[in-house]
Amino acid sequence: MAGSKAASRRADAQAAATTGEARKEEDRYVECRVVLDVLDRIGDKWTVMVVGALSEGPVRFNAMMRLIEGVSHRMLTLTLRGLERDGLVKRTAYPTIPPKVEYELTVLGHSLIEPLRSLSRWAMQNRAVIEQARQEFDAGSGREGP
Repeated sequence: MAGSKAASRRADAQAAATTGEARKEEDRYVECRVVLDVLDRIGDKWTVMVVGALSEGPVRFNAMMRLIEGVSHRMLTLTLRGLERDGLVKRTAYPTIPPKVEYELTVLGHSLIEPLRSLSRWAMQNRAVIEQARQEFDAGSGREGP
């Protein structure tokens, strides 16, 4: 009888450990999904350019079009809407004729500036090493590009 109780306790402990491990794995998965969701928003070039353009203060739409070389009207609109939806940008429409609309970073948007600057510094510092690695890979594999 004592042996079966001990075996039962061991089985319970093992089940609890397995459940704990499964929960930790699930937590890691959820954390990765959250990070990927954020990277989807901030990882495209137009978002980085818009945040950079707004880092000094409010900017009107047409002024931003001039600041961000190559962005189309549609792409800038979509990017601003996505950033507004995520709480990174605030849109203010003034009741004037002609209509005046300004965009500015929210507190959350401003908190993104330093991480983007850090990433920019890292990219600039490591650009040559990355390019060299790409060339070596392409030369060794007999293929180019992704």
